[in-house]
Amino acid sequence: MPKFEATRRVPHSPDEMFALVADIEKYPQFVPLCESLSIRSRKERDGRSVLIADMSVGYKAIRETFTTQVLLKPEDKVIDVKYIDGPFKYLSNVWSFEPASDGCFVRFFIDYEFKSRLLAAVMGTMFDRAFRMFAEAFEKRADVVYGRGEPSA
Repeated sequence: MPKFEATRRVPHSPDEMFALVADIEKYPQFVPLCESLSIRSRKERDGRSVLIADMSVGYKAIRETFTTQVLLKPEDKVIDVKYIDGPFKYLSNVWSFEPASDGCFVRFFIDYEFKSRLLAAVMGTMFDRAFRMFAEAFEKRADVVYGRGEPSA
């Protein structure tokens, strides 16, 4: 049901942005609502990595943990996230990184629905707002990790 899509031009290379988003264990340091993240398993296959990860998110007194499969495709500069278990009916998330003359375009897409109408009512608005802040949070993190480039368009 809820979907969010954003494209941002950032002054960092596709390789840098891919590496930053692929480093999921660091998310609790800067991603809105993310309280913890742990990797259950990691498998390398044909130059790709498949991770199974648990992410805990929270807002005020509400805490939820969900499990996803994260497929890292460095050759394509794509990160594909599929839902496994938790409070959602479904969740699909895709990141892609395309070259630009002065950095890259970061494309973020997420489509999800909560299982519970009550949880959707309580967390839905907060999730929507958090997703709108995601792209900016990653851009700010890239500026910290890689240094500031030219201002983004």
